[in-house]
Amino acid sequence: QVELVESGGGLAQAGGSLRLSCAASGRFAGTYSMGWFRQTPGKEREFVAAISWNGGDTKYAESVKGRFTISRDTAKNTVYLQMNSLKPEDGAVYYCASDDRLPESPSWMSGRTLESWGQGTLVTVSS
Repeated sequence: QVELVESGGGLAQAGGSLRLSCAASGRFAGTYSMGWFRQTPGKEREFVAAISWNGGDTKYAESVKGRFTISRDTAKNTVYLQMNSLKPEDGAVYYCASDDRLPESPSWMSGRTLESWGQGTLVTVSS
């Protein structure tokens, strides 16, 4: 089991930037893919981005391509989500997730069977 702790959420203006962090700990923290999902009230959780254990493979939702960048520091077992050109519709609770499957796995798109989840961090984007 991997434990995940997110940080970095907050308030940003439309067009602005935020960077989220997710620190992983546990036996397999350094060997699992990690990623981000987001959820707003009344909507299903939505895949945002994922990255493989060594950072070699990444996957993004179409809605964030070109604006968000996922990266990881393998030495710190930490994954980052750099969010630029924020839009009001990017506002959500962002959750970090971890799993042994690669980002290309359908499990990352659905998020339903991923092994570990963080508690979430709130991102608010004002217009």
